[in-house]
Amino acid sequence: MATKNTPPTAELRRRTGDLAAFAGIQEVVLKNGREEGVRALLMRNAVGLELEVLIDRAFDLGSARFRGTPFGWRSGNGFRHPGLHEADAEDGLSWLRALDGLLVTGGLDHALFGGEYDATHYAYPPKQTVRHGLHGRLTAIPARLLRVEEDWQEEGGSLRVVGEVIQATSFGEHLRLTRTIELDLFGTSVRVHDVVDNLGFEPTPHMFLYHLNIGHPYVDEGTQFVAAITRHEWASDSTSQQGVAYDVLSAPIDGFVEQVWEHALVAGPDGRHRVALHAADGARGVEVTWDAATQPFFFEWQNLRSGQYGIGLEPSSNHVTGEAAARDDGTLTWLAHGERREYDLTIRILDGDDEVRDSLTAIRALGDQPTGS
Repeated sequence: MATKNTPPTAELRRRTGDLAAFAGIQEVVLKNGREEGVRALLMRNAVGLELEVLIDRAFDLGSARFRGTPFGWRSGNGFRHPGLHEADAEDGLSWLRALDGLLVTGGLDHALFGGEYDATHYAYPPKQTVRHGLHGRLTAIPARLLRVEEDWQEEGGSLRVVGEVIQATSFGEHLRLTRTIELDLFGTSVRVHDVVDNLGFEPTPHMFLYHLNIGHPYVDEGTQFVAAITRHEWASDSTSQQGVAYDVLSAPIDGFVEQVWEHALVAGPDGRHRVALHAADGARGVEVTWDAATQPFFFEWQNLRSGQYGIGLEPSSNHVTGEAAARDDGTLTWLAHGERREYDLTIRILDGDDEVRDSLTAIRALGDQPTGS
């Protein structure tokens, strides 16, 4: 007879002939409209965490739910097939037509706003410069699926998928992203581990940004943005004109102009940055942590416009001023042949008052934050 100390998996095995009834990974192909032909992986664990991994969209994260409630933001663009993407269109802003879902990654050789940059390091005379659009080319590159693993253990286990994305051109960059996405079978966290390496033989610029997007109802009027902030490094012009503070969100506003903040954060003893969104009533939230050494910069993107309502939490390898400034001041990362950078991101759902309070306590142990604007 099972007892109260019986491991969760053992309890489930007694109650079903197939553990896929409770958790697992399914490979699907989206089959309608703009998404026609996009391969995806549906990951769902035994406590109600569900995640869509878009294989053909750079292994980024699409829809996300916890116990049926969405927390990943949806823009209305849909998960467009990469064949529809025009990287150089609209003066470099066509990336906005691909922006949708929980995670859209910027990189691999460029992130942030675009421009034209020296390319003579590639030693190809017809290509003296290279032009980049907003947040680079990565999001419209299909991945190669490497592994799908369902690791059921008697006292836990995990769901894990691994994909590889190659961004390359003749006489230019040849970069590889290897991404691992993992859910605990009985947990409320999503873990993303990325390795970027240079397969080419020329030194190559490298920038990397997580555009992590949280939507309603985890974002709503009164939602609090919580972090240990020493100062505001930068803010867009709109932040002084619309009367919406960075730390407490408003309801949706017709015609709202996006507000972007760069916050200087305090890292914890574990070397990680930690930020959170807490619901006004303290009943739910989302907490995000990442390696402060590889992504020391952080942006808060407030898109509170009606019909677009959401918040972007954006760890970055570079300051908001972007590639031109990084080239000028010598902070741009250049990867030699075989050189690599590693990144990791953890997204945790806060389920109930106790977890929200614990999150606030952990962040406040690192430091306070300025009030209001």
